[in-house]
Amino acid sequence: MVVPARFLSVPCLAMILIGCGKTASGPGESDAGSEPPMTSYEDLRLPPEGAATEATRKHNSEARGSSGFDRSVDQQRAARGFLGRIEDPEIRGPDGDVVWRTNAYDFLDEPSPDTAHPSLWAQSRLVARHGLFEVADGIYQVRGYDLSVMSIIRGKTGWIVVDTLTNGETAAAGLRLVQTLLGERPVSAVIYSHSHADHFGGTDGLLNEAPNDRAQIPIIAPYGFTREAVTENLIAGPHMARRATLMYGKALEPGPTGSIGAGLGPGLPKGTVSFVRPTEELGQGVTRKTIDGVNFEFVDAGGTEAPSEFMFYLTDRRALFTAEVVTGTFHNILTMRGAKVRDSLLWSKAIDDVLIRYGSRSDVMFAAHHWPVWGTEKVINRLRAHRDVYRNIHDQTIRQANAGKTMHEVSEIVSKPNVSTEDPSILDFYGSTTHNARAVYQFYFGWWGGVPAEFDPHPPEERARRFVEALGGPQNALEAGKRAFSSGDYRWAAELFNSIVFVGDQTETATLWLASTYEQLGFQAESGATRNYFLSAANELRTGQRVGSSLIEGAASFLPNIPTSSVFDSLAARYDASSHDREPYELDFVFTDTNEVISVEVGRDVVIPRYGVGAKAPAATVTISRKVFDGLLLGEHSALGLIVTRKLKIKGEISAVDTFFDALERPPEDFPIVTP
Repeated sequence: MVVPARFLSVPCLAMILIGCGKTASGPGESDAGSEPPMTSYEDLRLPPEGAATEATRKHNSEARGSSGFDRSVDQQRAARGFLGRIEDPEIRGPDGDVVWRTNAYDFLDEPSPDTAHPSLWAQSRLVARHGLFEVADGIYQVRGYDLSVMSIIRGKTGWIVVDTLTNGETAAAGLRLVQTLLGERPVSAVIYSHSHADHFGGTDGLLNEAPNDRAQIPIIAPYGFTREAVTENLIAGPHMARRATLMYGKALEPGPTGSIGAGLGPGLPKGTVSFVRPTEELGQGVTRKTIDGVNFEFVDAGGTEAPSEFMFYLTDRRALFTAEVVTGTFHNILTMRGAKVRDSLLWSKAIDDVLIRYGSRSDVMFAAHHWPVWGTEKVINRLRAHRDVYRNIHDQTIRQANAGKTMHEVSEIVSKPNVSTEDPSILDFYGSTTHNARAVYQFYFGWWGGVPAEFDPHPPEERARRFVEALGGPQNALEAGKRAFSSGDYRWAAELFNSIVFVGDQTETATLWLASTYEQLGFQAESGATRNYFLSAANELRTGQRVGSSLIEGAASFLPNIPTSSVFDSLAARYDASSHDREPYELDFVFTDTNEVISVEVGRDVVIPRYGVGAKAPAATVTISRKVFDGLLLGEHSALGLIVTRKLKIKGEISAVDTFFDALERPPEDFPIVTP
């Protein structure tokens, strides 16, 4: 089953199971869409919306003059091998809605404006170049129609597709482009390079477009793929999804004052996301495998950019595929949407491993994002540059921390190695040095810097109240914020204005100043993700409208493929024990179509699911098929209707089952982040 997922978080897919239980309430929630327009900027003497201040113009002008990078080499690489493009300006879904506009980023052909960091503008211009490109004999890429890249390898009988983009519509359009320009052949295999959704979300659309029986197509994935593709997003999905709407600029229009891309790719399409489970997950280490006559050497890289990931080498074509371990940007060690922090030391070692194994044997290197690198020496240099930047951020952070520096002190000190002056591919187009230094610190030392006063801080609203009070009240804080803003100190201005907003006094005035502050920080950002986050925050402050994550659509697409044990772990994470005072009891769930049994211990504080065993004395036993159970969770069926039709049978206390489901919260899709 697949559905339109217009605001679905990618690469983090929100796979929370909703449709039963109550809705969780959060602090400060209101009807976001009903707030009145804000007061005019002229009355508040604010800079006009969308205008760069003098400080921002100076910042971006200095960056333009000091970057020192000649992007002409990357321009040649991004254009090399061009075979043709999708000429239709719109890729549409089955309902007629526009999924992707092929001309949305044409404005990037103009010189960089004051409202954008020049390096990010240049990067965005290159990643927006779209079409089908030849990488080497028998290797091609579809680029520019998604955040990610779809690679195509000519096999003995058909096309081997590596990564299927985020959406079925863009994946199908990409395959049609391949078939039109290169000749129609069946899809002989699909390879998932890693467990992020922009690399497997388009599979259903791709297979439906393929001119052969999809059931016969092998789907190869790295070790632990299904577990990681599901569980990372299942339990923490709602929070990740909400933050991802800011990180990827879901509410921003492409343009010089809006979205100019994520640095990793031009953006996310708004179509159908699906999950098709792999037919084979490879082991750890190196796996040699022949797929449709093509010899592969897969190298496990799990725990680097993704928990489940591999790179591969095509032994007969002297071509190295580096997935998302080495791309055209410094990546995130901790993504802004939130995830498990990544191991930068392991990341560096994984790159060094393929450098030693394949560097001198590779004529070309291509990846899951950006454009290839040709020439053995240039491949070696690119691998070394990325190996060194991840090793540097790791070692320098640890060195400073071991000398007594705190997390935030480290982020001010650590800088890129000298190689950053030679290879623009390790600049902060997606991840950022300051953020990644904090991530390395967190990986080893946790969330606080060891200062006792920071161990148990007040919650944001209470801390803001005390902070503003210490400054002499909201008016004094507001004036201090204005002074910081006028001096171009936007980091400090943001703290001051944000505190007033979280206190609630003079909120309208402070909100507009905070929005303008975030806007300038976004305009100055070299990272596309950082720009999107700040500009999205400014948009939410000005309009009062928050972008939700359409969780039910994501769940409907993914739920049938989620292991039953993971389904119940997700339900347990939604349990609000305060909603009832019943004594602990147990339930059994028996699934007739999958021959599975789950026992659920419903306690005073927690729910403990146990897979494969039944309770000794359950208060009730629920017998149902897994397929119908999925529909019940998604709100497609009513429990009463299922009981009447005998698709749901309950033996024992019906009230015990009701109590359990009534205690499950339904996470809100648009909880506040930039406001209290």
